[in-house]
Amino acid sequence: YIQQTMQISAMWDHQIDLNLIYVALDYWYERDTNEIFGLLFEFGQWKIQNNNEQKYKKRMNDFLERRCCNHSINLFCMFLSERYKNRTAVERAASYTINNGLPFVNNGKKPLISKKKNAWKDILEKKEKEDKIRRN
Repeated sequence: YIQQTMQISAMWDHQIDLNLIYVALDYWYERDTNEIFGLLFEFGQWKIQNNNEQKYKKRMNDFLERRCCNHSINLFCMFLSERYKNRTAVERAASYTINNGLPFVNNGKKPLISKKKNAWKDILEKKEKEDKIRRN
């Protein structure tokens, strides 16, 4: 999955946590890169709608108690749990974080996620503009 993770990261201008991409690939292991891109796009839209980030902040301690410390993955697991009801968000996050492990670590030189406040929103707007141009 490492090579695919890097490809998808490049498609998103390296603005997404590499471990988040890795988890998306692991979750949709039989899908191609475009489908993973679509899933991440849906997640990005979901994340900025209906105060979902604020809902996560209210539940953050539930994740941290289970040693699920990657906030991007925790939020992604909330998205998956809303979409597919078979497991709770905390169970999913624990599975990916603890049981499966995350391959990318922050060496202190470069953050794994963008520190820009509205990075997802900016990326989504850029991708929508590109799609609109392609259609015309």
